[in-house]
Amino acid sequence: MKIAIDAMGGDHAPRAIVQGTLEAIEARPDREIVLVGREDDLRERVRKHDRPDLARRISFVHAPEVIGMSEEPLSALRRKKHSSIGESANLVKRGEAVAMISAGNTGAVVTATRLKWRFLKGIERPGIATYLPTPWGVSVLIDAGANIDCKPEHLLGFAIMGDAFARLIQGKKNPKVGLLSIGSERGKGDALTRETFGLIEKTKLNFVGNVEGRDVYGYKVDVIVTDGFVGNVVLKCTEGLVWALMKMIKEEVTKNVWHKIGGLLLKGSFRRIASRGDYTEYGGAPLLGVNGNCIICHGSSNAKAIRNAVRVAESFVNYRVNESIVQVAAPGAAG
Repeated sequence: MKIAIDAMGGDHAPRAIVQGTLEAIEARPDREIVLVGREDDLRERVRKHDRPDLARRISFVHAPEVIGMSEEPLSALRRKKHSSIGESANLVKRGEAVAMISAGNTGAVVTATRLKWRFLKGIERPGIATYLPTPWGVSVLIDAGANIDCKPEHLLGFAIMGDAFARLIQGKKNPKVGLLSIGSERGKGDALTRETFGLIEKTKLNFVGNVEGRDVYGYKVDVIVTDGFVGNVVLKCTEGLVWALMKMIKEEVTKNVWHKIGGLLLKGSFRRIASRGDYTEYGGAPLLGVNGNCIICHGSSNAKAIRNAVRVAESFVNYRVNESIVQVAAPGAAG
């Protein structure tokens, strides 16, 4: 199984990407990874780690151009014909890699896969599926930012894809699917939410109806469906809240000696709680709905996140998530 990694994408690229790649191979020596980017630089960085036993599992594809985080995706892809994002997508398109991973410009990754791979049958828009921590484990939020303007049919597709992801990757037998709205009653929400409600309830999904913002972390729902604008706001609010809570706890713990003693006693608990909201633990979020396997990582991903993203990509391929989505979204198309 060969996985293509955009080595130039992200705040800490290519250093963290190379380090994460080597760690991923060290964890499982049978892994094969293609680093896509400025080849001479990447080869030199791999060589400096002085691990020839790991380096032999790495190959390189030269991509001299990098799409910046602030660049407009479509125009950047058209202008930069040999970008690391575009060449990574090409490897999957040609069958030279089974999946791609990128911590680069999310819009460019989504656009590249849409243009080069197209969509799965029965799916009109792709969606980013990301984890949210809850007292009962984790739930899946989809879409977390791939689409801003959505139609009810798009959100229906998100529900189908989120259900498949929760069943196959998380092992949940009959995932509870909820629609994010401003009230739990059937008629609550805007026109998009109300129309989507009617579409999802006609499916065989385990649809529990509307869930409110306060229920995102406190209600036992496995899949939360929303458009990419709202979903990305929820995701960024979550990241900010986790950071703020940990900072406030640290400030309180260091106020006096008794607080410090209590903090030391609870240090392990604090660490475990923080890890549940740590995006590096989950590696990356799969882009569902495109006709290929793509994992999108946080822009500030470190080596740990890249290492775990490789694991997520392998699981996504092994569990045949795309095939399961097609079977529900377009019956008969998968065969």
